[in-house]
Amino acid sequence: MKFPSVLKSQNTILAKYLMRNVLVMLSAVFIVIGLVVFGNQMVLVINESLKEGIPVSDLLPLIGFKMIRDIPLILSLSLFLAIILSVSRLYKDSEAIVMNSIGLGDRQFMLFIQPIAVTIFIFILFLTTYAIPWSKQQRSMIMDRSENASEFSFIKEGEFQEFKNGDIVFYASKVKNTEKSGQQEMEEIFIYTLSSNEPVITLAKQAQKYTDGITNSVYLRLKDGTRYHGFPGDSNKKILNFDLYDLKIIDGGVKKPKDTAVKIESKDTTTLFDSSELKEISELQWRLSQPLSVLILSIFGILLGKASPRGGKNLGVLLGVVVFILYNNALLVAKSSLEQGTTSPTVGLWWVHLLMILIIFIFYFYRHRKFAYYLDKIADRFFSKEESNVK
Repeated sequence: MKFPSVLKSQNTILAKYLMRNVLVMLSAVFIVIGLVVFGNQMVLVINESLKEGIPVSDLLPLIGFKMIRDIPLILSLSLFLAIILSVSRLYKDSEAIVMNSIGLGDRQFMLFIQPIAVTIFIFILFLTTYAIPWSKQQRSMIMDRSENASEFSFIKEGEFQEFKNGDIVFYASKVKNTEKSGQQEMEEIFIYTLSSNEPVITLAKQAQKYTDGITNSVYLRLKDGTRYHGFPGDSNKKILNFDLYDLKIIDGGVKKPKDTAVKIESKDTTTLFDSSELKEISELQWRLSQPLSVLILSIFGILLGKASPRGGKNLGVLLGVVVFILYNNALLVAKSSLEQGTTSPTVGLWWVHLLMILIIFIFYFYRHRKFAYYLDKIADRFFSKEESNVK
């Protein structure tokens, strides 16, 4: 009567042992892949910031948002390889042979690692449905703020500067940067512009840059100044004195429009559920597919990690990398097909997961030689019917 409790305690110990090995491998693989990917992303973000003129204060947030975007893919691959390496090590050290002798096989191994797989599934689901859309939204806001920032945000004190290919000449004797608003306040302003091939000179005591909240146009608000239209010797020269004058320097209507794909990727997941547009449906299915692939790959990893004691473990890792690449590329192809309308939303990305599950079943039956067992059964029934008919 004590055998069930003994077996149960053994299973618990072996489950903890396998999970501990998977967690150690997972940490090591994640660190290695993460250092490569995150390091590359950091270099790309720094180069992009230098090219686009992004402020240094926005560098760390942009790098963080890029890292959040890449975590699901890196974590999924790391878990997949960690399972393959851990199970392969069990067979390499003949520990799995002993476990098989007491009735612990692939199905038990699959159950043992499920707490880790389910935990990572929930974490990646949170990332893909909430954290990543939020990070893309925040990144888009930073990029928009940098792209729509005027050249006037880089005004140097006491220097004549040309903007818009020499169409504007600007001078400010004093420039004060405000850290909170990120704007500049200037004193003793000189502006030379061309309007209908006619020179316009504007002098002002003070100026401040601001953005209109409705039109998104950027203005210079000039205070206590004078505008001179025309050349000094012209008879039709106009002089305009003003207390306040708003000079438009960027038209909000001609700003670079935000990419449609970026808008969809930054949308809340709850809004995508009610959408009937193919691009938004494909985005929703993509967000759900990434965590779902973790559960499927965790099962496949057990089968790929199974090897003979004399065999090497590199083959399983190599096959794992190939399977992971093909799996993710197939999801991307399915996503693109759904966006273009060549496949229906019902089929969507789900056929890729169903195909992977089918491959796992075939691989499992092949490994356990159950195809021959079922074929023998079918053959026995067929021949037994023939013999009965003969009689």
